Amino acid sequence: MRVISQRYPDIRIEGENYLPQPIYRHIASFLSVFKLVLIGLIIVGKDPFAFFGMQAPSIWQWGQENKVYACMMVFFLSNMIENQCMSTGAFEITLNDVPVWSKLESGHLPSMQQLVQILDNEMKLNVHMDSIPHHRS
Repeated sequence: MRVISQRYPDIRIEGENYLPQPIYRHIASFLSVFKLVLIGLIIVGKDPFAFFGMQAPSIWQWGQENKVYACMMVFFLSNMIENQCMSTGAFEITLNDVPVWSKLESGHLPSMQQLVQILDNEMKLNVHMDSIPHHRS
């Protein structure tokens, strides 16, 4: 971004998060709570399957015998899925509220050369549009 700032000192560069679809946000929120509940159950040693009248699966037995490792696995695997749900991969560029690049549409990030060329073209277009006399009716 230093190249852009040096070439166009008047351009304000801002970054913000592009929110994922609501269903993915809800899944990530649910997983976050479920992860904490599951870790709590593992630490306390409560068998949630007994509450439903079911026999605990062997993985639960293993988790009770290896609590630290089981908690770490639940934590990291859950975080990995949550991050995947919240990641959009978006990289959107707008200039004067006009979209000039979208990674969501193009499928890839622009190279620095492409980015400079896009901005050059847009800046030239803006200068040209500003020089056209406006007729009032």
